Amino acid sequence: MEKEPPYPITSVDHALHLALLLQQEGPLRVSEASRRLGVSVSTAHRLLAMLVYRGFAQQRPDRLYEAGDVLRPAAATAAPVALLRRVALSHMEELARRAQESVNLIVLAEAEARFVATAESAQVLRVGSRAGRTLPAHLTSGGKVLLAALPPEDLTSLYEADGEVDLPRLRRELGLVRRRGFAINDQRTEAGLTAVAVGIQDGDGRTVASVALAMPSVRFSRERLPEWVKELHTTAADIARELA
Repeated sequence: MEKEPPYPITSVDHALHLALLLQQEGPLRVSEASRRLGVSVSTAHRLLAMLVYRGFAQQRPDRLYEAGDVLRPAAATAAPVALLRRVALSHMEELARRAQESVNLIVLAEAEARFVATAESAQVLRVGSRAGRTLPAHLTSGGKVLLAALPPEDLTSLYEADGEVDLPRLRRELGLVRRRGFAINDQRTEAGLTAVAVGIQDGDGRTVASVALAMPSVRFSRERLPEWVKELHTTAADIARELA
């Protein structure tokens, strides 16, 4: 056991302790979190809200809090994540400025879409950072772009034993993504959120990541879709040139 640091930050300690409790002991009510940490109910609620915001916790329909995606063992990804983030971020920020919507960088980790960086829109009503989150790849726009680039046998190995995914239907959807050159997630992962994504290729022509515009669904417009897709392809090409 390490010694307590000379200048501890109590709020950080409480948040980390709470994350460990969720991971190791399972779901908690706010009142139980308050008792375990020795803090007020309102403080426990604020701590849990921050853990939810960063993906370390999630609230179930029965109001209990449980460990979030970030606390699950992370699946491996073949993408050069550190390089991608370093190269892509300035291009993502420029796209967010032009499009006035948030921009996400996504890689594939087995059957999950991992969000590795976000450039947030400056608008008051916007999609916040998703960096560090993981979502089912077959539901997200960026994940579908990456799945569409896989060899058929790799897609089969990911989903053949998954009883919750209709593999023939997914194959048809991914075929459409390949023909169009982009994918859309219209509120399949979160109510009120719509995203459009295209792929990013490395110097060998492999699709190693995707870049997505994410927006409140009230601002999504089919008429603007060609404009957004063009902007995304321009950004993806700029990132690809630097990667090469």
